Amino acid sequence: MDTSDWSSRQGQRLLQVGLLLFLSALLVGLVIPKFAVPRLGLSVHLLGIMQGTFLAVLGLLWPKLKLTQVTARVGFWLVVYGFLAAWTANVLAGVWGAGNSMLPLAAGPARGSALQEGIIALGLWTAAVAQITALLVIVWGLRASAEEQADKGRAIKEGDSLTGRSTASPPACGSNKAEGPRVGGSR
Repeated sequence: MDTSDWSSRQGQRLLQVGLLLFLSALLVGLVIPKFAVPRLGLSVHLLGIMQGTFLAVLGLLWPKLKLTQVTARVGFWLVVYGFLAAWTANVLAGVWGAGNSMLPLAAGPARGSALQEGIIALGLWTAAVAQITALLVIVWGLRASAEEQADKGRAIKEGDSLTGRSTASPPACGSNKAEGPRVGGSR
């Protein structure tokens, strides 16, 4: 299979997941007061908006990453899991009226059972590890080899010599020394 096929397909999926998360967050915004802890509902709403936007942008960027198929697949699933797990853990905290152990600013005094707090903590910790690892993979995929940089530099120089253009920037307006300064709108 061609590299561009699987890479483009993964990018398309990230774009779709991002827009679905964004839409879900918008819908959550309509029911914030219905959450057991409305402040957590607001957190879920904002988190979904931010993560959905990030996933959509990442979907557009994904085909440009220089990753092997296996590394791209691992990175793809780490991104999807990390973002959805974090959002889901926040949703559960808001619905259960729990989460004080991991989200004290958003949850306030709301504390759930040990099982609820454990599920929220597990979701947030594993999401954090997945997101950090995924972002390291993405940064790695953005690298450009020294050979590619040299090729780019040669292409720019060749293009300039073919068109006769200089790479120097043009002089600023009004900097022509022969013209002299303008005073009062006349010469």
